[in-house]
Amino acid sequence: MRLGIVSPCYNEHEVLYLSAQKLTTLFDELIAKGKIDSDSFVLFVNDGSRDNTWEIICDLHKNNRYFSGINLAHNVGHQNAIMAGMMTARTLCDAVITIDADLQDDINAIEEMIDRYNEGYDIVYGVKVSRKADPFLKRTSAQLFYRFQNSMGLKTIPNHADFRLMSSRALEELSHYDERNLYLRGIVPLLGYRTTTVNDVISGREAGASKYTISKMLNLAVDGITSFSIRPIRLIFSAGLFFLLISIFITIYILYSYFVHSVVPGWTSMMLSLWFIGSIILLAIGVGGEYIGKIYVEVKMRPRYNIEQFIHHENDKAGSVDNNK
Repeated sequence: MRLGIVSPCYNEHEVLYLSAQKLTTLFDELIAKGKIDSDSFVLFVNDGSRDNTWEIICDLHKNNRYFSGINLAHNVGHQNAIMAGMMTARTLCDAVITIDADLQDDINAIEEMIDRYNEGYDIVYGVKVSRKADPFLKRTSAQLFYRFQNSMGLKTIPNHADFRLMSSRALEELSHYDERNLYLRGIVPLLGYRTTTVNDVISGREAGASKYTISKMLNLAVDGITSFSIRPIRLIFSAGLFFLLISIFITIYILYSYFVHSVVPGWTSMMLSLWFIGSIILLAIGVGGEYIGKIYVEVKMRPRYNIEQFIHHENDKAGSVDNNK
């Protein structure tokens, strides 16, 4: 089989040569075992990096037959960068594996992914079985993230990020999903086809710092939930019914106090009620606004990314490719 590994890069100059060395060793071993063809490749996707990441990718392409590269015209985010790489590679290979450039995911699981593909599986997920190498805050926030997804009704693979293998026909089907607000962890399970998992043991970064900050994880969580679930709206509606019921009892109490001439200052209860109900109203408006905002983005149908340059050893020179639809 011809394998393509897609790896998004954002300011990864500190770790890119180390990762390239590991991937070169892996490819040499897999080719020697007959697991992949000699024209398999690694496609680094430069997502608008502000350092010399693209220059390093060009240098790797020049000196190593395994490496190709895409230079996006500007930063479009992790999910769109992965999509750009997959959509470019899908016609060039039999299967694509996506993995972050820092190689914290277990590259030793790639051989097992290939074995599962040869057994007839179209999608193979890397599922994290250990996160001891992650900092406590990242490890804890990630677990909360997965639990929150499940509570909101998202059908995702537990403890799976974006380390996965997809066959060319699965990628072809994925190309028909046109939403601008990409959340691949939610979209890929919708494709169907035969799927399985392999164990993924997370390791520490050898250089540089993670670009996936807490704020980016929160944004990803919001994108995933609002793109695949209407449960937040239903929760707000249920809360509205609950407070309506409370208001009925409060009305009865007020009328009773009025008729028995009970003098109740009521300042504290009034202020608490105003602040609490006011916050619920603002929260409801915010949730509704989030969904309306996504509709606004979708109806404009702008391209998810623009590819400025594509370098690949088949044509042995830099070239331009069309924007994604």
